[in-house]
Amino acid sequence: MTNINKKYKVTLNKNIIKDGEKMKTVHFRDINDDNRSDVMRISLNENQLDFIESVADCLKEAEETKEWHPLAIYVNECVVGFAMYGSFDNNKYTWIDRIMIDKKHQMQGIGKVAMLKLIDVVSSEYKVDTLYLSIIEKNYIARKLYEGIGFRYINEKDENGELIFEYKV
Repeated sequence: MTNINKKYKVTLNKNIIKDGEKMKTVHFRDINDDNRSDVMRISLNENQLDFIESVADCLKEAEETKEWHPLAIYVNECVVGFAMYGSFDNNKYTWIDRIMIDKKHQMQGIGKVAMLKLIDVVSSEYKVDTLYLSIIEKNYIARKLYEGIGFRYINEKDENGELIFEYKV
């Protein structure tokens, strides 16, 4: 097990959070009429708003660019977050482009578990061994999380000036 903090632990299967004796399963579902309103209610802390686009903006982008695949992140049957991924240029560039956990569910290890599971889902779906993501330079918490998982900064920035990270599966 990997310690998240004193209260939460992540088991080796990458999709369970142990909260005391209670197990919480992290999983994804496509966004549809049944969960869209819950996904649209995802909110972040005030100091995080400049680090990522809103869910509404992400969904609009996914409608305009069919390569993007938006997902709802669940813990058990509760929507707790949002993610979006996609692959471009015949899978040459496969991105985990967005991941956010609602402010009420942060600091519980959910983001780490969701990211580990998302790495498995995306690399399997596209049959790739390299994934990319980008972050705003001042997003120190996200950088620590991603580097702790194994993403490495490749000394490049995207067209928006965000730092590009790479993960080798």
